[in-house]
Amino acid sequence: MIELHQFEASHYCEKVRLLLDYKQLPYKTVEVMPGVGQVELYRLSGQRQVPVIKDGATVIADSTAIATYLDETYPERPVLPADGAMRGLCLMLEDWADESMGPNARKAMIGAFNQHPSFRTALLPASTPDVLKGLVSAVPGDLLNLLGTGVGFGPDDIKAATLSLKQALSSICIVLSEHPYLVGIQPTLADFAVAGISMYLKFPDQRYIDLPEGLCGKGVPGLADEPDYERFWTWRDQLYADYRKVRSDPPKNSGSGPVKIGID
Repeated sequence: MIELHQFEASHYCEKVRLLLDYKQLPYKTVEVMPGVGQVELYRLSGQRQVPVIKDGATVIADSTAIATYLDETYPERPVLPADGAMRGLCLMLEDWADESMGPNARKAMIGAFNQHPSFRTALLPASTPDVLKGLVSAVPGDLLNLLGTGVGFGPDDIKAATLSLKQALSSICIVLSEHPYLVGIQPTLADFAVAGISMYLKFPDQRYIDLPEGLCGKGVPGLADEPDYERFWTWRDQLYADYRKVRSDPPKNSGSGPVKIGID
């Protein structure tokens, strides 16, 4: 069985989970502990970043390389188009999602934590006392913004990221007004990349990911609830409903403390 070495809350790992579910490949996840676990990951793969898959004696790092390997090894339900031009377009869109939407989504989510206390406290487990939730909500957003300045998560960084994401979502909505998927008439790596990356902008309504139940359906205000992007979220949620498996086990994070959103 394929092993997926991952961070549960990583949107790049979510992209690979979407691919595995779409291709109907059985797999088990191996949660990598930040720090110590990454040393073990380095021994396995020669680098420290997730996602990594281990399929028998084969070890593959990087989500794009994983997608290529899966198509070559398990060709049923391909995620890379056979046509050269369409394949190139698919890979370009995937790279754009990884390198532009991904980093900007992290910034927008952090901005939402800073400015919207209700979204911030959604990361806390259900068992968190109301007093502690109140303390978390009471931390001034301006203080959190100050702490983020200089490390790429200050107010100006978040504003620029949000603007870029609005343009991206608007562009995708235009494409989806003419086509059911981003490339061709079947879902491809481009679709699963964009859908997985969008997790930080709005968590799926159902529990596909092992996160506190309070996060389901929560998203970045102004992006997750903007009517202009309704076409995108309807498409994303339908993609999940069609191909992603809903978890049946109880949340492991329900009493273990706040979820750490991996900035990998």
